[in-house]
Amino acid sequence: MSRHRLEVADVFRQHEQEFLSRSHLSAPQLRAFRDICACRTAALGSHIEQCDNDNCSRQITAYDSCRNRHCPKCQSSARDKWLLARSAELLPVPYSHVVFTLPGELSDLALQNRRIVYGILFRAVSETLLTIAADPCHLGAQLGFLAVLHTWNQKLLHHPHLHCLIPAGGISPDRKRWVRSRRRFLLPVAVLRKMFRGKFLSLLAEAFRNNQLRFFGRMAHLAATTAFDRLLRQLRSKTWVVFAKRPFAGPEHVIKYLARYTHRVAISNGRLIEITDREVTFRWRDSADSNRQKLMTLDAISFIRRFLLHVLPAGFVKIRHFGFMANRSRREAVALCRSLLPPLSEGRATFLTESQHRAVDRKCPFCKIGMLCLIGRLPPGEIIPTGIAYTADTS
Repeated sequence: MSRHRLEVADVFRQHEQEFLSRSHLSAPQLRAFRDICACRTAALGSHIEQCDNDNCSRQITAYDSCRNRHCPKCQSSARDKWLLARSAELLPVPYSHVVFTLPGELSDLALQNRRIVYGILFRAVSETLLTIAADPCHLGAQLGFLAVLHTWNQKLLHHPHLHCLIPAGGISPDRKRWVRSRRRFLLPVAVLRKMFRGKFLSLLAEAFRNNQLRFFGRMAHLAATTAFDRLLRQLRSKTWVVFAKRPFAGPEHVIKYLARYTHRVAISNGRLIEITDREVTFRWRDSADSNRQKLMTLDAISFIRRFLLHVLPAGFVKIRHFGFMANRSRREAVALCRSLLPPLSEGRATFLTESQHRAVDRKCPFCKIGMLCLIGRLPPGEIIPTGIAYTADTS
């Protein structure tokens, strides 16, 4: 008999009443909590699919997914469909991975003003990269890149940062040639760090002057101009963290990077080690100790609270494109880039793993040939009989 795979949903369901009685949640947090509890259970109903291969015709019945973007069980299908679309936009150049991190002093302020502060983070990073890249002293070209917001660290604590994936080069100002970056780095980190700090603090000060920020609890004193200005001065004197990896080549690596960062949630089910009546134990990677794997145990209520810290405001876009990769001009810009670069072979241009293709195409898991077609639905509350359920639902 196979062992039940531990899930974040198990913790939520086991401690639902106690947690909700002791917590005040925002509407998005409550929705995420309820969705994760109900995901792939009879509460959401189920669907029946049938293989269209005449030699198979097997039927699959599965509980419906909640499709909440914070649910650990609902990201693989969304990720694979998104990756399939992005794979068509890869360029035959090295790519660089750059991470911009907010200092810890801004963590509580960001939690109280998620939409504003996270929006400023995106704007400060994009303006920094585009401005420095356009400078002839550095690259002298227009960049194109995507940025993905993560708000957690390995311990589930609040740690806002942006992962940026950037083709190592850009379009010349006259749009007639591709300007390659230096082999060792895309842009100088020291310059990125200084401009990022300046732009972020300038935008934060502007938000304060326009009364866009809220302060309560232990942050209430920052509502006074003198206290807020003091915080800004302290942050200007700090060295902010910007990390850049050496550019790497090949669409296979790019796809792996995208898969790793774009549709992540605060913690995956695979990191859970043990769930008891009162506690949750999970694996975490200690970057200060050579990335060694360690175990952390939290009481269940604290674990849930840490998880829900990372629920984003309703409608907030966590994956954004900038420069020549911006949504409004991406198709034309990618076509221009390809005309300026050596062609990418068809096999490499469409690289995706077999599992990603299967998730996108909805191939039959039994015959591996036919496609699954929806033939019916069961209403919420109706239990699927044991033996006919297929739990690996990617709907």
